[in-house]
Amino acid sequence: MQTPRDVVIIGAGHNALVAAFYLGRAGLHPLVLERRPVAGGAAATDEFYPGFRCSTYAHATAGLAPKVVSDLALDRHGLELIRPDPAVFAPTNDGRALILYRDPTHNGRSAQSIAQFSNRDAERYPEFARTLARLAGVLRPLMLKTPPAMQAPALGDLWTMLGAGRAMRAVGSKDMFRLLRWGPMAVADLVAEWFESEPLRATISASGIFGAALGPWSAGSGALLLLRAAFDPEPASGVCFVRGGMGKLAQAITGAATQAGAEIRTGVEVAGIRAREGVVTGVTLASGEEIAAKAVICGVDPRRTYLILVDPTELQPDFLGRIRNYRSKGVLAKVNMALDRLPSFSAVSNLSDPARTLAGRIHIGPEIDYLERAFDASKYGGFSTEPYLEAVVPSLSDPELAPAGKHVMSIYAQFAPYKLRDTDWKAQSEALGDTVVKTLARYAPDLPGLILHRHVITPADLEQQLGMTGGHIFHGELALDQLFSLRPLLGWASYRTPLRGLYLCGSGTHPGAGLTGASGANAAHEFLKDWKRKDRA
Repeated sequence: MQTPRDVVIIGAGHNALVAAFYLGRAGLHPLVLERRPVAGGAAATDEFYPGFRCSTYAHATAGLAPKVVSDLALDRHGLELIRPDPAVFAPTNDGRALILYRDPTHNGRSAQSIAQFSNRDAERYPEFARTLARLAGVLRPLMLKTPPAMQAPALGDLWTMLGAGRAMRAVGSKDMFRLLRWGPMAVADLVAEWFESEPLRATISASGIFGAALGPWSAGSGALLLLRAAFDPEPASGVCFVRGGMGKLAQAITGAATQAGAEIRTGVEVAGIRAREGVVTGVTLASGEEIAAKAVICGVDPRRTYLILVDPTELQPDFLGRIRNYRSKGVLAKVNMALDRLPSFSAVSNLSDPARTLAGRIHIGPEIDYLERAFDASKYGGFSTEPYLEAVVPSLSDPELAPAGKHVMSIYAQFAPYKLRDTDWKAQSEALGDTVVKTLARYAPDLPGLILHRHVITPADLEQQLGMTGGHIFHGELALDQLFSLRPLLGWASYRTPLRGLYLCGSGTHPGAGLTGASGANAAHEFLKDWKRKDRA
């Protein structure tokens, strides 16, 4: 009879690998099973054209949890981060550009750029930055805590809420009021209370809609801005590259997990999670092999976990109904391009160092209404002819990604709905790529002639290649009714599930805001609490 493994972890995305590290450090020997040939999930680097490498899916990280970086000693495993400055380059329709730098409260460079659009906004920007940093300081500790069970809080939940209340009171009544008020607001209304110039409003608002089925006028988009600020409080929300591409992040976390005692098997697909009488007993592989386990931690999204991997007879009908209503239809596409040289953006042609100016995030979305119109198209099953884009040229900071003198450009395109009206992504992916190039060419006219190769990744591709249900990069919509104690469902935000011994650790759990590692760390914490209780029993 097969001796059960202590714990099997399904998927080798960054959160699952972080969880594997903490379990290994605690003396367990988790077995991580990944269907793809390499670990890392969306943190991947591939050669997509001879001599050109890029971060295939996620192209940057702005919010790796410092505790995760420290605990895993990722620098010793080869992780090197690059933070370009300027942080954001946002060209406008009239040939100018808003350029935002890091540390906005300690220098006047951002203010000088803002002043060309509004002197008043230039004066207010440092205060907004300080305010956002204070609010982020309140929220940041909650990102590495298990959300309280609102309907029946335990003693630990009460301590969490008490600590949050003390932190809110510490910032003063004015900021406490802001924190309570900003979350339900539309991010367009939020920035309008501070600024009058459209380029600045739109650039800051982007943090409240990125990767979400929300426009800037959508209620609750303010909460997403605050969630991102908890990991990166700079209003500019600049990118942070990994030298060598995001695959190097995956390699560093994999190295830390393996050193801690985890076993990682790639090219192994899990077909189902086995359970008996409400208790997990192991997993079944697509090959037919069965692996017995005392516990299973699942790093894939909640819908795939409960509706595909778990036998529905093991779950209550009302729970199944709720999870079927969990929203996880993606709206983000990706376009990677190999370029013969750096494109010439009109707005930087008169600057002394154009390359440095383009090294950070290139924001294409000059006005709030521009962003809203891009969202409007997606609501009716189409994509806008003027999409909101976030582009980067990582080879400016990391020249080894491309041959000498050549460059890689990586672009997020939003909004690209998972389901298209009257067609599908097989028929429309290249049309989307054409739209992205045409949009960028309005600001960099020579771009089309520089493209050596183009690779379009649609939400349907994300689902097929990475197993993300609906092609949602965050494993589920980041909306007010699917955040914190409601992520993924009210009553099940503690990383536990209705099946005893089954846990979730992916981005479909709190905080779920991208490549932070926080979900994996939190899930491991809760698992180990239960494991220690089991040992004592």
